[in-house]
Amino acid sequence: MINFAQVGNDLYTGKRSIDFIKRQKTWYAVSAVLITLALVGIFVRGLNFGIEFSGGSEFRVQGVTNSQGYEEKAQSAISQAGIEGNVISTIVGQDTVRVQSEAASDRTDEASAALAKEFGVDKGAVSASLIGPSWGQSVSQQAIRGLIVFLILVTIVMALYFRTWKMAVSGLVALLHDLVITVGIYALFGFEITPSSMIGFLTILGYSLYDTVVVFDKVRENTTEAFRTKRMTYSAAANLAVNQTLVRSINTTVVALLPIAAVLFVGFTLLGPGTLLDLSLALFIGIAVGAYSSIFIATPLLVDLRRNEPAVRELEKYVARHGVKPHVPAPQGALEPAVVGADTTGAAADAASPLQADGSPRPVHKYAQAGPRNQPKRAPKSRR
Repeated sequence: MINFAQVGNDLYTGKRSIDFIKRQKTWYAVSAVLITLALVGIFVRGLNFGIEFSGGSEFRVQGVTNSQGYEEKAQSAISQAGIEGNVISTIVGQDTVRVQSEAASDRTDEASAALAKEFGVDKGAVSASLIGPSWGQSVSQQAIRGLIVFLILVTIVMALYFRTWKMAVSGLVALLHDLVITVGIYALFGFEITPSSMIGFLTILGYSLYDTVVVFDKVRENTTEAFRTKRMTYSAAANLAVNQTLVRSINTTVVALLPIAAVLFVGFTLLGPGTLLDLSLALFIGIAVGAYSSIFIATPLLVDLRRNEPAVRELEKYVARHGVKPHVPAPQGALEPAVVGADTTGAAADAASPLQADGSPRPVHKYAQAGPRNQPKRAPKSRR
């Protein structure tokens, strides 16, 4: 059985390592395929905007005892009222049918009466609402404006926090990567985009940014030590940072997805279309994609952007010339993680390190094997 705690400790100390950086072309290829499919869905199939964006009329028929053939019944009732265009009908909860059509205008009463007759309920059980296209246009403009402001603020904050624009660019690319794939999945599967979905899109950007910043913070810590001690290359230090935060990213993602999956299950099986289902669906897709981009896209892209910097190239040449090992793993069973970039040269480091230069355990004096109790006793003064 896999000991996940031990695996996490091994990844942190460097005893085990997944080479995320050298396989960046594979991750880029996977993302390129996903983005291509997403763009095909967006520009070829198109987005399924809800009535809040396109405008129209919505009717809710409550107390339906027989929902069999509800789509044909809804289409027939709307046609009888003289309303043309597409009719979208869905079941909400256990006994409610939601019908969306083109704007009914002055035919709302006729449509309500026809729906009540088709579904066998009283006319009072049918509620109607009219949404104008101008309201939907206003919602779209506000959402796009909020997205632009968010991306600008993210760029400024990341550039100031990490003191390099290349980290900010890498983080922004990861955010746009998550947004395009999430919206593309909506387009490919025909999921309806509502104002709740837009809120979910903005929320997943915040989650993806948080996960990326955690990884980048560890990258900055490791690479700073690498420049100071010259014990590993920039790419090796960045790869170690991704391995050290891998278990944490997986745990955070799983913990976040489990309750959202429960809400999705309840929404699909019991509640039906609505704010809760729209929001949870966007969050589930976005968080999963965001976890992928933080690990496989953001850090490899950062390394590629900094690969040709003079300081980075000089560090690689120094490590290659001196043959310094990228990382010395901690002894098996160690609970405390090894300090990245610690200086192991010199007498002080040799005295403190339990390993020799070749990685084998240092010999221990026979009197120090079991501690002070097994050390030889000093003869009494009368026998000296």
